[in-house]
Amino acid sequence: MPASSSKPSVTAKSFLPWLIAIAFFMQALDTTILNTAVPVVSKALGVAPLEMRSVLASYALSLGVFIPVSGWMADRFGTRRVFTWAIGMFTLGSVLCGLCSNIHLLVACRILQGCGGAMMVPVGRLTLVRTFARSELVRAMSFVAVPALVGPMLGPIAGGLIVAYLNWRFIFFANLPIGIAGLILVYLHLPDYRDKNSKPLDLVGLILFGSGVALLSYVLEIFGDHTLGSAEILGLTALSLLLIAGYALYASRTAYPLLQLALFRIRTFSSAVNGSFFTRLGIGGVPFLLPLLYQVGLGFTPVQSGLLIMPQAMAALGTKFLLPRILAMIGYRMVLISNTVILGLMLMLFATVGPGTPVWIIVLQAACFGAFQSLQLTSMNTLVYADIPQDMTSNASSIASTFQQLSISFGVAAAGLTTAFFVPASLRSNPTQFMNGLHEAFLVLGAFTVISTAVFWRLKPGDGGATSQQKDIPVGD
Repeated sequence: MPASSSKPSVTAKSFLPWLIAIAFFMQALDTTILNTAVPVVSKALGVAPLEMRSVLASYALSLGVFIPVSGWMADRFGTRRVFTWAIGMFTLGSVLCGLCSNIHLLVACRILQGCGGAMMVPVGRLTLVRTFARSELVRAMSFVAVPALVGPMLGPIAGGLIVAYLNWRFIFFANLPIGIAGLILVYLHLPDYRDKNSKPLDLVGLILFGSGVALLSYVLEIFGDHTLGSAEILGLTALSLLLIAGYALYASRTAYPLLQLALFRIRTFSSAVNGSFFTRLGIGGVPFLLPLLYQVGLGFTPVQSGLLIMPQAMAALGTKFLLPRILAMIGYRMVLISNTVILGLMLMLFATVGPGTPVWIIVLQAACFGAFQSLQLTSMNTLVYADIPQDMTSNASSIASTFQQLSISFGVAAAGLTTAFFVPASLRSNPTQFMNGLHEAFLVLGAFTVISTAVFWRLKPGDGGATSQQKDIPVGD
């Protein structure tokens, strides 16, 4: 067990959930507040809206690359110091994003933000687990999960209001007072845990894995933009896959790998993680595509666009309370197979949204998609732990979180790539042609989501039966 260098007081334990909630809220809000402002920010920076996908994807990608080292850093340097670094780096990155004058600097600062975000949530959750007894952990985890659900509800409308009545830069400056409050609470109340016998950092694994996924993400970003020839694209793709394969081979032969890939031998774990990855490739780009559809295609204002996205988050929040009953009734296998198909079909339905579509139908579609998306993500996140030994839970969580963030990054890139494929650069200033391209993208991504159902056919009817009854497993999303 990791040794504690500071035993938390009763007061510290009272404030700790609030502190972790602030970190969760900052990250949850940041992932959605920028989506609504994409058309306005792209215009201010002098780039096409589709080019903004690199700004969104780079943040999620840096989370995926650096999350695996967050646990090692907490054990090696202590939770208080690492959490301070995380909030400070995230806040500094936010301020620098607000000062950027071109998209390349903005991408770089978003990566810095992601480095901080990669440590905030995992280290915060780890601190909670080590502070509270198991009998108290359920209440603490439930409390800090609320901001992660409220953030996506407030993000779209907050982003719309900021770009409508203030400058888009305040989207990032808004994190400054929250970050300062978080740093003060860390100094006053965060306990410091560290492991005197921490394992060595798998630096070789980090280089292989990080460079492989970063290069693959870059290929997805530039593919279709004709900045490189086919030979260069194929060469970079082959190199990225070679690096990732090299990591897999290296991880199987090292004592303390960055990611314990041996866990993929467990059927429920591999189905949950792989299914989550491929499903998110289809649905991960929706937060990027919907604001473009509403604002560029239909001509809505940023505020109206944010209001149209809010029902999706509200329905997702409400559905979480129904999931335990649904899982108890029909089980993980049936939920994930049927729900994935429904999600794919609903993605395709967004291709029917046009200038003549009544607003109430748009709201209904968004709400239904949010409800089924919530069922999907929560089911996959909890199934991860179904057959994982207790001493491997943190490793399983690291892998699941890493692949989740990578799929979000790749999903945004895939959404932009698909849209760019159907809309030539010469026609992207035409709202009608642009909207037609978005419709085609929804159809392709919806079809891909339906096909991803095949991953869940490996599950057996009784898989995850015990997990669906457990109340103390954090469900994420």
